[in-house]
Amino acid sequence: MLGLGELEASVMDVLWDAAEPLRVRQVLDELNRHRNLAYTTVLTVLDNLHRKGRVTRELENRAYRYRPVTTRAEATARSLREVLDSVDDRESVLLHFVSTVTEEESDVLRRALRRKPGKR
Repeated sequence: MLGLGELEASVMDVLWDAAEPLRVRQVLDELNRHRNLAYTTVLTVLDNLHRKGRVTRELENRAYRYRPVTTRAEATARSLREVLDSVDDRESVLLHFVSTVTEEESDVLRRALRRKPGKR
C-alpha cells in the first residue's frame, strides 16, 4: 500500500485479520510465524503507524491495544485514489486499469457507477 513500508503493511495485515484490538506481543507472535522480529521492532512500527494515523491505541492495564483506523478495503481505495491523484493523465490510467478487470469486476464497477450520487 502507498505510504506503508513492507513491515508496516505486514503489521496492518495482522491487525485487519484480528477480531479485536491487539497488544504488541500478539502482533509479534503472529508476524514471527514467518519471520524473526524483535519486540521493540514491532513496537516501533506500531508507534509509527499510530503517529501516521493508521491505527488507534487504547491503554489496557500497562499495555496498549492497537486497532486499524480504516478497513483494508477503505485503505486500498485510498491508495487507488492517491495513485489517480498523482498522475496527469487519469483517463489513460483508468482505461488501462479497466482493460485488466474481470467480467465480474466489470459488473461491480457498473453497478457502483449507477448508484453513485452526483459528481464530486
